[in-house]
Amino acid sequence: MSISAESLGFTEADIGARTWMAALAEFIGVLLFVFIGCGAVIMVGGAAENDGLIAIALAHGLAIAVLVAATAAISGGHLNPAVTLGAVVTGRMKPAIGVIYIAAQLLGAIVGALLLDALIVKELTDPVNLGAHGLSDGLESTSSGVIVEIILTFILVFAVFATAIDKRGLGHVAPLVIGLAVLIDHFVGVRLTGASMNPARSFGPALVAGEWDDHWVFWVGPLIGGALAALVYYYAYMRGNAEAEG
Repeated sequence: MSISAESLGFTEADIGARTWMAALAEFIGVLLFVFIGCGAVIMVGGAAENDGLIAIALAHGLAIAVLVAATAAISGGHLNPAVTLGAVVTGRMKPAIGVIYIAAQLLGAIVGALLLDALIVKELTDPVNLGAHGLSDGLESTSSGVIVEIILTFILVFAVFATAIDKRGLGHVAPLVIGLAVLIDHFVGVRLTGASMNPARSFGPALVAGEWDDHWVFWVGPLIGGALAALVYYYAYMRGNAEAEG
């Protein structure tokens, strides 16, 4: 049995120049997001103090707002496997394209983490594991961390669908709203789970720093939260509205 692009669900259009341009935008966007987000964690030495928490929240929120705005016209500005999964499960994106997007996002996160590791001295990166996410003692259990990530990611992806994907949404302010969703989630989540909401953001630093404690939480929580938010918004608001108008 031979393996071909068609057997994997890819058509000629799927692997055309437009798809690779979008994938490159996702790669660059996540690379820069990890560089800024993890860079902020490294520079403030974590979120032990309130000033550190605010700096980390602002860095992630403002960075994602800028980068979503910069990549929206090219790739849709997903920059997050949880957002891409939400688009796939609601039929807004073909699974084959989703695979390409997620691969580009993960590769971008790795390169962003590698750049930080190469440019910043170990005395700053080692104490915070290069900005890798981890669970805190403030959680009742590991499953509590999963639930926190589900809730945080639900907020983010619900905002993405309401502003960027739903044609009735205020698309011109979508990057700002998405950035604010990331920012406010950090105020609650940083001292509990690190406020991942993004498996790529968690994966890159974890791989480079070799920090895998409870890493599965930062895949399971965001992916469930993202898919759930997408399905709720799509079936409650988008599909129903389209059928009413049709």
